[in-house]
Amino acid sequence: MPPPRTRPVRPAQVRQHLAKAEEFLAVAEDALAAGRTIAATGNAVHAAINAADAVCGARTRTRSAGPDHLQALGLLARAGPDGAEVARHLSRLLPLKTRAEYDPDDVPRQVASRAVATARRAVGVARRVVATS
Repeated sequence: MPPPRTRPVRPAQVRQHLAKAEEFLAVAEDALAAGRTIAATGNAVHAAINAADAVCGARTRTRSAGPDHLQALGLLARAGPDGAEVARHLSRLLPLKTRAEYDPDDVPRQVASRAVATARRAVGVARRVVATS
């Protein structure tokens, strides 16, 4: 397997990734409250992806740039304990990405609720990391 592709991340971009994570999370929470489980799940996944980019950017000054989001997990492992924590959350959410974005079936409310809660934890880690970097 080739090494993951990365891109450099400047401090201002770290804050931008966090802002995107926050926005996706807010939309996920609103969608869940409105009973829109597919939108809630998809936005939860994107919140965690951007939280991962913020943590990686803050800790390693890089982010994953490959087409496979699973490659971000390896980069997160190099971002210390905070990266490992976000990697755990992201690894729970990534399997839901295709389901929410491309599969024709609905996402059950319980699955969407867990996805939003998991994204909330990932974004919380990113907030903490960005505040202290």
